[in-house]
Amino acid sequence: MTNTVATDPGRKLLEKSALFGALDEDARRDLAARAQPRGLAAGAPIFHIGEPGHSMMAVIVGTVRISLPTLKGREIILADLPAGELFGEIALLDGKSRSANATALTKCELLVLERREVLPFLQRNPAACLRLMEILCARIRRSDDRMSDIAFFDLPVRLAKTLLQYPTQGRGPAKISLSQREMAEMTGSTRENVNRCLREWQRGGILQLKDRWTVVLKPEALRALVDHV
Repeated sequence: MTNTVATDPGRKLLEKSALFGALDEDARRDLAARAQPRGLAAGAPIFHIGEPGHSMMAVIVGTVRISLPTLKGREIILADLPAGELFGEIALLDGKSRSANATALTKCELLVLERREVLPFLQRNPAACLRLMEILCARIRRSDDRMSDIAFFDLPVRLAKTLLQYPTQGRGPAKISLSQREMAEMTGSTRENVNRCLREWQRGGILQLKDRWTVVLKPEALRALVDHV
């Protein structure tokens, strides 16, 4: 039976991704035809750090969270990946264990590309291989930047960066759906310190905390914090 998820809406979305942009039409069809659909409920684990990694995945519907556990039992959130993004490519390429946790932040539909299928494909398509390496390098750089921010910048700068870079909802002032616990995990801080910083910004008219949303009213004030470090 034809994999309609992979060949219709899933394939169309994948064709817009950075990896597929490096391929011709025949190569896109070839790779998409090898993908298998996987559905997950919100909150479901996709894989854990240290597990064997035999595949990479593409987000078709929903958002996937990539995170690292800490020694204190907390997590550092590395990225929230929307539809069209790939993940799991590190273990797929080197054949070793997973380097982070992946969780379905919302209800998700994924396409799974197995290592035994992808490696021969990459050997036949050097442009795709180079593009995948570029995607991987960009992701490593973003993770390095996050770790550098935690090491060298104080919380207001780290939090301002997080609010400015996170995908927003709706039109008008930026509305961000992150909880204060999630902001703490993204900035390497505590929920209490994040709350203190947000409340100070709310008193200054920079943002508004309303119905579990953080509404950024003056993004220029946050950018000023980031630009002056």
